[in-house]
This record gives sequence, structure tokens and C-alpha cells, in this order.
Amino acid sequence: MTASPSSLIRLHPSDNVLIAREPLTLGAQIAHNDQTFRLRAQVPAGHKIAACAIAKGETVRKYDTPIGVATRDIEAGDHVHSHNIALSDFGHTHEFGRDVIPVDYVPERQRATFMGIKRPDGRIATRNFIGILSSVNCSATAIRKIAEWFTPERLAPFPNVDGVVAFPQTTGCGMSSPSLHFDVLRRTLAGYARHPNLAGVLIVGLGCERNQVADLVGSQQLDIGPTLQTLVMQEVGGTRVTIEAGIQAIQAMLPQANAVKREPCSASHIKVGLECGGSDGFSSITANPALGAAMDILVRHGGTAILSETPEIHGVEHMLTRRAVSPAVGQKLLDRISWWEEYTRGQNGQFNGVVAPGNMQGGLANIFEKSLGSAMKGGSTPLQQVYEYAEPIDQSGFVFMDSPGYDPCAVTGQIASGANIICFTTGRGSMFGSKPSPTIKLATNTPMFKRLEEDMDINCGRILDGELSVQEMGQVIFEHILATASGEKSKSELLGLGDNEFVPWHLGIVS
Repeated sequence: MTASPSSLIRLHPSDNVLIAREPLTLGAQIAHNDQTFRLRAQVPAGHKIAACAIAKGETVRKYDTPIGVATRDIEAGDHVHSHNIALSDFGHTHEFGRDVIPVDYVPERQRATFMGIKRPDGRIATRNFIGILSSVNCSATAIRKIAEWFTPERLAPFPNVDGVVAFPQTTGCGMSSPSLHFDVLRRTLAGYARHPNLAGVLIVGLGCERNQVADLVGSQQLDIGPTLQTLVMQEVGGTRVTIEAGIQAIQAMLPQANAVKREPCSASHIKVGLECGGSDGFSSITANPALGAAMDILVRHGGTAILSETPEIHGVEHMLTRRAVSPAVGQKLLDRISWWEEYTRGQNGQFNGVVAPGNMQGGLANIFEKSLGSAMKGGSTPLQQVYEYAEPIDQSGFVFMDSPGYDPCAVTGQIASGANIICFTTGRGSMFGSKPSPTIKLATNTPMFKRLEEDMDINCGRILDGELSVQEMGQVIFEHILATASGEKSKSELLGLGDNEFVPWHLGIVS
């Protein structure tokens, strides 16, 4: 048996590995660069094989980028994975701004539009929910009960309201205050309270917690009024009375929340949170670069692309700092990397090299290889700014928001920062959804897309199948973003996902 050239993917002329487009059989003959060699292992789709002999200690290159060093001599045709490559410090130079390419912006009058919801203060929404936040875990059950009362039947008179959604959380007390953890929690809650996709907000507290409702409101400069109300359970009379009062408060908000209509809005108001999870060996070949191409289009139309998951740019951060618009922006990203090095020191976290079992099974050997694909989601435009977790994003274009690589936590921060759409690439398959901003899921390969079509919105495997180029796929994604922003429901919305994916970042000890 001979593996056809179409069974293999060569990503760069300087690479010493090839990618298996499909499962390859032990003993198959490989024809490459006018030479033929025998496959020395059973290789799953998306995994790497050596294109030539690689000596122990030699750098393994993918996309002409170092992803590790050989831990032993590797023969042409060997399976190249975590068993024979290891991480190494490659000492990249950052050269702030070296790769900055000015953006060819589309004139404002010619920019793409979507059917959005204009709030009285000028903010633009893609969805129209009423949200309920808990200041502390002790009020989490109460806010769930309030939200559960608003069944589809009871919301039927308000067809323009997408739903009443609770955002319970597991902390708010038993934590250091003041502390970074405390600040991050409050910033996250305030980001949701201000989010344009929430037409009304109710904040419910217990009364004796560290994260006092009045202090939360005051410290975050939230404005109490008809569309932002608060309740404290110990003050109003306990669980039952709080639930009844919460229902009444939201009933009072519903008529105003329903009195909206969608109208044409510039794509410059779209802020996309970029996420990847369940990544595989095809992520850097199809979905991630295609999403990057879509973000280049969005940025040209004045919109914002938010890359996050700091552990998943580790090893390729130099590719981003070289696109920084200033040394200060580039250094801010490096400062976040340094913070993570200290934060994860001595732990078996992803930042230190080990990727999730699904990533390994999908062909990714280590965090450098995963990061190589993850960074592609940000496209090629200049890095305009770097933000901390849940910090309000006030700069359009391509930006970075610091976050863990854990998907629900990263997306929670992006939404708190202002993302009104989430684009989530996946190779293994992710059953993720989010509220109040919808998630669009992009499959990296056709077999997974077909197997999980109820959960996947876009099949980027069409690139691998030869149907579309990366740029053409990027245009498809951009048009899908406009449709979703206009109200077309994503697959995760149709499945009712998003009620349990509010996960603020826990940084501190529990005491």
C-alpha cells in the first residue's frame, strides 16, 4: 500500500514533519520530496510523521515554527508526538511592531451592517435578555428560582425578549478582600450588569457576604434605576419573599425590554470573543486560520476581535508582540506571560506544557503546538491593546484579553469585557454555549462536523476537503457572524445551552 500525496499535508517547505490528512497504516509507503519511505507506525488523522530523519536534540518544526526538540533519533516515517519530542526554551526575540501592517479600513458608508438593537445610551446589542446576578453563592438558588418562573408561556406576551437568565456563581465570600480575586469577581459581575445584551438586570445578595451588594454597585459605578435593581435576602424577608420580589422586579422590566426593534447597525459594533477548545491537529490548518481571516475582514469593517487564553499563546507570544502597535502594548502582553509563569510555577497546568487528553488524541503534542494554532484565530492585523480579565474593551481592532485557557472561564471574561458574539473553534467537538452573547461553533474537520452536526454551526473541514480556501472560508464565517448578530439562532441557542457556563475566574484561596 502506498499513501497518496493527498494523504499528507506539508504546511511549510522548511518543516520536518508532515500532517496525516486521514488515518495512515503501519507499513504504508510514503512518497515525499522525490523520496519514498515506509510508515513506521499507525498514525491517526491530524497527527505528525517525520518527513526526514531528525536527530536527537534537533528542533521539530511545524509552520516553520519550533514546537519542540527530538528526545531521541527519529527516522523518516516515524510518528512524531509527545513520546519523542519535548519542550525547549527557544529564546524568541520579540521585536515590537516589526510585523505591523496598516489596516485597509472599509469606508464607513460602505461597511457591512447587521440588524442590531440600539440601546438609549447608544450601545448596540445582538440579543435582548434580562439577567439576574448573584453577589455570592448563597443567593444562587434564589436567582435560579426567579429565572425558572419565567417560562416560555409566561414570556409569550413579550416576543422581543430572548429570555430571563440567571448567572449564579460559587464565590463572593470566604475569599480575601481586598485582593486580585475580589477585584476580578466584581469586574466580571459589573461587566455583565453593563452588557448591552441585557435589557434589564437584577442583582441579588444574601446580606452578610464579603461582596456586599451596595459596595459592588458603588465600587463599579453601576446606576440603580428601572433597568438595574437590587435585593438583599436578609433585608427583604428570606428566600420565598426574595423570589417573589425578584419576579415582581423583572415583571416591571419586561414591557420596556420588549419595546425594542432591530435596525441596521454598522459591523463596527460587533465584538467577537475568540475561543478554541477540544483542539486537534487540524485546528491550525482549517478553523483557526479561517477564523483569523474572518477577523481580518471584521477589523477592516471597524469591528473588534478579542483573543484570549494566555496559556494558549505560550511559546508563540513573539508572533503577537511583533504585531503590537507600540512597545508598551507588546510589553503588556509579555508582562501577562511573566505573571502566568509565576502563577503556574510548580503546577502541572497547561501553561507548563501539558495539554488536555483530547488535544493529545487529536494530534497536539504540547502547549507550543497548540499555541501555534490558537494564535491564528487573531488574524494578521495589528495588536491594538492588551487588557486584563473582564476589563472593559474600549479599543476597536484586534486586541488581547488575559484569561485562563479553560473555555467557560475565558468566555465569561470576554463577555464581561463586552463581547457580543463568541466564535469557538473545535476539532474534537465542544458542547458549549453562552448567554447573553451567542456562541458560533466552528468544526475543524468534516467527519466530526457530520457526527455532531446538531452542535456545530460551520464546517471548516471544507478547507481540508478542497472545497474552499482559507480566505473563502473566512468570508463564510464573517457572513455567519452578521446573521447571528442579526438574531439568527446558533446551534447552541437552539439546544438551550448557556445557563451553566458563567464561570468567573477564581484566582485566590478559599478561607
